[in-house]
Amino acid sequence: MSLLENLGDLLRRATTGDTPDADVHAAYDQVAQAVPSDALADGLSHAFKSDETPSFGHMISGLFHHSGPEQKTGLLNQLLGALGAAGFARALGATGAPSGQTVTPQMAAQMSPETIRALAQEAAERDPSIVDNAAKFYAQHPTLVKTIGAGALAVLMSRISASRR
Repeated sequence: MSLLENLGDLLRRATTGDTPDADVHAAYDQVAQAVPSDALADGLSHAFKSDETPSFGHMISGLFHHSGPEQKTGLLNQLLGALGAAGFARALGATGAPSGQTVTPQMAAQMSPETIRALAQEAAERDPSIVDNAAKFYAQHPTLVKTIGAGALAVLMSRISASRR
């Protein structure tokens, strides 16, 4: 049976709750290794936008929490780009806003999950392309993507499976 056939079977079982999280994670590992980064980004973007997953802000906050300093800084700089310096400062309540046009790793380390959630939601409302940009960014870190949870991974893999047919 091919990877896509196995994936289809797994996704059918996942929608009924008959698939353990470990099986979903193992299937994701195979998919992440087998598809190009742009396919992974498309699936992740779909998961970010889906009504079947938590909000974009919530998912980004979780990814941020599990990210390393470089990834945190990169994501925040993307959010800054979407919001602009004034929008970023407004979303932060003017505290902790970057003095220049970039976020430093020290600044990123001080951000709370609630702050990231609010920044991501504000950025998505102001510039919906941030969702696709964040998906492209995190598709470069497929191991980190696993932290979005089994349900969101199932949505992601369903999108990839559907686009490969």
